[in-house]
Amino acid sequence: MKYLPPLILYLIQNRTTKRNLLLLLKFFTLLVLIVTFFSIIFHVLMGFEGRQYSWVTGFYWTLTVMSTLGFGDITFHTDLGLLFSMVVLSTGIIFMLIILPFTFIQFFYAPWLEAQTKARTPREIPETVKGHVILTNLDPITQNLIKKLEQYNYEYVLIEADLQQALAYHDLGYQVVLGDPGDPETYKRVRVDNAALVVVTNDDMMNTNISFTIREVCESVPIVTNAEEEHSLDILEFAGSTYVFQFMRMLGKSLGRRTLGISMGTNIIGRFDQLLIAEAPAMRTPLEGKTLAEMRLREVTGITVVGVWERGRFTIPHPQAPITANMVLVLAGTAEQLHKYDELFCTYGAEPGKDAHVLILGGGRVGRAAAEALEEHRIAYKIVEKSQAHLEKTEKYVHGNAADIDTLHKAGIREARSVIITTHNDAINIYLTIYCRQLRPDIQIISRANTDRTISKLHRAGADLVMSYASLGADTIINLLKPNEVLTIAEGLNVFREQVKSSLAGTSLAENRIRENTGCSVIAISSQGNLNLSPDPFSPLQEGDELILIGLFEAEKSFRQHYLPVK
Repeated sequence: MKYLPPLILYLIQNRTTKRNLLLLLKFFTLLVLIVTFFSIIFHVLMGFEGRQYSWVTGFYWTLTVMSTLGFGDITFHTDLGLLFSMVVLSTGIIFMLIILPFTFIQFFYAPWLEAQTKARTPREIPETVKGHVILTNLDPITQNLIKKLEQYNYEYVLIEADLQQALAYHDLGYQVVLGDPGDPETYKRVRVDNAALVVVTNDDMMNTNISFTIREVCESVPIVTNAEEEHSLDILEFAGSTYVFQFMRMLGKSLGRRTLGISMGTNIIGRFDQLLIAEAPAMRTPLEGKTLAEMRLREVTGITVVGVWERGRFTIPHPQAPITANMVLVLAGTAEQLHKYDELFCTYGAEPGKDAHVLILGGGRVGRAAAEALEEHRIAYKIVEKSQAHLEKTEKYVHGNAADIDTLHKAGIREARSVIITTHNDAINIYLTIYCRQLRPDIQIISRANTDRTISKLHRAGADLVMSYASLGADTIINLLKPNEVLTIAEGLNVFREQVKSSLAGTSLAENRIRENTGCSVIAISSQGNLNLSPDPFSPLQEGDELILIGLFEAEKSFRQHYLPVK
């Protein structure tokens, strides 16, 4: 019943629907006139046969004959009457069995269904909504972002111009509003003045149009856009975008920086005030095969090992657990402490040379960005690309299919130190990962994933490191939305701060057993403006101090349930 008033308003106000209803009314009027005319002729002919019937009987006979029911209780006995019956029957077949259903469906039922569909899809959000995020496109990045927004209790609204697509999104549970992204009225209806952020991830031309349109309505709301081409960066900024990113390029650079020869040292993946979060692979370093207790990293360098990544799984390491070649350590410390770690533990591994190159499978935007990262560090590389459009006439490009063993041998897979798989198709990435792992069991394989659900598959296929395009973009945006509160640094791994409440005050970290109870690690304590990066586990916590913790979202949620009182 809640859809009935909008349905009636739509049928009354829409010009096309009003015209259709008028035509339908004219048709019914014509049908009534025909039935009345035939009823009059019925009485005249029955009078010739010497029989008399009431007017109700006349209408009854006409309708039964025109509708082809023909009960046979009233019939003519003369040829003229039978001929008239045939005319009535033929007219009924044409008007009641053919024209009437078509006219009713075309001019009433179809508009009614359309009105019902439009009434189900909202066209605006309540005026009371504030601090929400506006999305102009649903793609892998925004799908991932929506999950994170729901985790942090942010409201969002997705703008969709196509009615059927908007209805499909609505049925899937998305908070969608029907509207044209290029229309200023759309942004007034989604309360852009009260929004915390607008995320625009369409193509470059549409992004420019949307940003310019939003600035007509609101000058202050932050706008985040994704640029596909480098020459679009300035144009999008001129159009009003606050932050312009090239997520494909960022992904390629990140893949390139994680290859052996570059990532033998610490790779900074996040900053939280003075605190730096970094990754350091254990492969081909003195850490491989040792335990954290044996290496005494905290005593020697001052850094804290807050966790390890192994085949896509983040875990908190036990001091006596051996460090394997597949592990990537997650470190927390200052710039000086990380530099000291590099000096002591990252001077090993193969030096860049002619034969120890990196093999890049795919020469698109991501592959070329990975190559740029390698060039910056003077790492040799070869790019395998089968499309002539992406080939460059240099010795660094190999034309061919990466699934062909001859092409891989020509590109030097036997001598390569690492393989970076960068295609835009996850199924192909899984295929190539399995193939390369079979050809070179000892090689480092780094792969791109376009959706989060593929990450675990790529790790099972043999990839040492996997980076998700969707997560990279969503994490970048969520960090803008919650600056200095939450830092998302990897697949679901967050650095966050929480004030010490009465439930923790007066007790030490060792007594609270935060790591054991929740899976979070305390990496620093901020007290009266001073940041202690190596907190004493036996010192009592003071109420009002800030704990800086790291953990997966589930661990973060568990911490709040255990130690923060419900308001």
